[in-house]
Amino acid sequence: MTAAGRQPREGLSIGAVLAQLRTDFPGVTISKIRFLESEGLVRPARTPSGYRQFTTADVERLRFVLTAQRDRYLPLKVIKEQLDAVDRGAAPESDGGPQREPAPASQPRTPRLVPLDSPETGAPVPTAEDFAVTAPSRLSRDQLLAEAGIDEDLLTELDQYGLVRPGAGGFYDADAVAIARTVTAMGAFGIEPRHLRALRVAADREVGLLEQIAAPVYRHRDEGARERGDELVRELAALSVTLHTLLVKAGIRGMTHG
Repeated sequence: MTAAGRQPREGLSIGAVLAQLRTDFPGVTISKIRFLESEGLVRPARTPSGYRQFTTADVERLRFVLTAQRDRYLPLKVIKEQLDAVDRGAAPESDGGPQREPAPASQPRTPRLVPLDSPETGAPVPTAEDFAVTAPSRLSRDQLLAEAGIDEDLLTELDQYGLVRPGAGGFYDADAVAIARTVTAMGAFGIEPRHLRALRVAADREVGLLEQIAAPVYRHRDEGARERGDELVRELAALSVTLHTLLVKAGIRGMTHG
């Protein structure tokens, strides 16, 4: 019994879950966890008085969801389908399923690059996941150079062509590290930052389009508005990436078979 004469609740409170997750996901909030619950990604038990009781398995499900969003850019619909399949008894995916842990920041994955004309059969092609990083949300110029493993000249070019942009305080975010690594990998194929200016312009136009669609959602004043807006942007961004890939593939196919 507690001092007030109440039985202590079993399981983890939503605040305790937040404390566990924030080490790997600094941007997660209580509202985000509630939103994921409302979308059916996690189903904590409730006490008679309505308090949530999260289990260790619930926390692992949340880790899987947040990792899939951050590292694999998967929309919630796809993540939920994967979790539902596991719930029905299907074998977890080869990437580790709900028990997958994000890679430590001190051991970033280095993609294996193979020239396009390599005779090696089945040579792996780097994907966005290969360049996912766990880095501080605010990085100085020197920190970005160290995290991305690039030199000052390359960073100057990335700045010049708008591929990375510091915030108002002069700091870069973790995405800048992933962008710098991706551009470095593309350099192995003779592609330089100046060649990628058109991609920056196209991305800015896409941002404008997504902003028009998501802005009305963000303007709602209810508690879950921000999470719904963020998820809408992620869903549209994932669809946009898929469409871009298909259009490029179709263009190359037409070029080689036309």
